[in-house]
Amino acid sequence: MTRDALRREVLEALAEIAPEADPASLRGGVPLRDQLDLDSMDFLNLLIAVHQRTEVEIPEADYGKLASLDQIVAYLEARQPGGRD
Repeated sequence: MTRDALRREVLEALAEIAPEADPASLRGGVPLRDQLDLDSMDFLNLLIAVHQRTEVEIPEADYGKLASLDQIVAYLEARQPGGRD
């Protein structure tokens, strides 16, 4: 998947978890939990939805690296075939 496609997948997963979120207002480098007032269960559900949409395994040890939209997309991009993991 391209970076744009991965971003769309994350935003669509986010829409399932936080339907009130306005994707256009999200700042890529700011933690999603701060921007959207997500609790830990919402954030876990987001990562599960992202995994289901992209089929990229996200080990619990990596959750701390995935605070912002940009971080999630970069993480997924690096784990695509030919990624830069």
